[in-house]
Amino acid sequence: MKHRGFVLVAEDEPQARRALCALLEDEGYRVVAVADGRQAADVLAREPLDAAILDIRMPEKDGLAVLEELRRQPSPPPVLIMTAYGSSDVAIQAMALGAFDYLTKPINFEELRIQLERAIESRRRAAELEVYRAEERAARANQMIGDSPAMQRLYKLIGQVAPTDSTVLITGESGTGKELIAEAIHRHSPRARNRLVKVNCAAIPETLLEAEMFGYERGAFTGAFERRIGKFEFAAGGTIFLDEIGDLTPSTQAKLLRVLQDRVIERLGSNVTIPVDVRVLAATHRDLAEDVRQGRFREDLYYRLSVVVLRAPPLRERREDIPALAQFLLRRTAARLKLAVPAVSPEALAWLAAQPWPGNVRELEHCLERALLLSRGGLLTTEHLEAGAPLGAADPFDAVSLEEGLHAAVERLERRLIERALARAGGNRSRAAELLKINRRLLYDKMRHYGLLGS
Repeated sequence: MKHRGFVLVAEDEPQARRALCALLEDEGYRVVAVADGRQAADVLAREPLDAAILDIRMPEKDGLAVLEELRRQPSPPPVLIMTAYGSSDVAIQAMALGAFDYLTKPINFEELRIQLERAIESRRRAAELEVYRAEERAARANQMIGDSPAMQRLYKLIGQVAPTDSTVLITGESGTGKELIAEAIHRHSPRARNRLVKVNCAAIPETLLEAEMFGYERGAFTGAFERRIGKFEFAAGGTIFLDEIGDLTPSTQAKLLRVLQDRVIERLGSNVTIPVDVRVLAATHRDLAEDVRQGRFREDLYYRLSVVVLRAPPLRERREDIPALAQFLLRRTAARLKLAVPAVSPEALAWLAAQPWPGNVRELEHCLERALLLSRGGLLTTEHLEAGAPLGAADPFDAVSLEEGLHAAVERLERRLIERALARAGGNRSRAAELLKINRRLLYDKMRHYGLLGS
């Protein structure tokens, strides 16, 4: 028989309780039955119910008191109230407290069955509608969140540079939202009707980067079976966003410099220059000025890129934004995972605001996603956040056993550190290697050893 839902029956009269449970189970419902209001409140707090049927008069706590408590939950199940006392005041009070319907005893089971189906269907439709609205909001709200002084200064600068065609260099630590700044600049620019093309310079292999950016002619290299335009041509009339610009090779730096100077490109395998009308936005987590001093980045390219410099502030410089940002990220994550948006305890918000978040918004979002899954749609507490916190929130040696052996324990810890560094770096291997203070070749070898190359 098809499973029709998970229902709580709270009725203090044993015979009526058994009869109601048997009838509902015959209809295909999974039923949990309790004999008093305190037990009912406990079940409602911990179980993912589809509906509840509550008697008004019960020991320990009456049905209206349980209904009152239920209103504080972020996504409570619909409730059918039943009573032998046909009082209009009680009926009005029950409906005012959010009951789906009010039934008098002796219960007409056919009426109860119909109302229970309607209650569960109504909740399902409301949940689907909320998910749809949340997805719509998330799609529209790929935005920066925060009213701190640091963010207000950033908004003002974005507003000043967006209407111009100036090249902008966006700096900041990993996970601070540099891409969102680029999107905001483009969205508020005269080029907003045209494309914003994004290129992650660190994610594309060095041998393919020039071909991706500038395109190639047929036969330019093995496998080039037809002409292909590059990202700069594709972005014509719009904006190109070059993320992790500090990872460009010297040869690509030279070619990019020519684009910025002359506004022309050449496809690989061609000597024909092609004019390009495109605005360039670039971003990096690196200190490019220091890279220039160390000879790792061209000085002339640096000055071409840094006509205007915007810095994305890390979370530790805008802690007052963390509660609102956390609520926004929870709504967006819940919509993506098709989960109810949980309420967050004040203690949990305070815990979030007190953390250092070296991985910034990206690390915060990962922590919230884990906590959301652990909370199962109920109240999100500090315990969920601490349980979902990444390695580093607790002593990693607490889980080490002498029986495991030194080599195995070290390998397990090493793998976890690499996984965390990759997560904090957003998959950028160069950045992960920097976080781990090893070279990229060694990181690659260790990723291959631990089977992480495909993750």
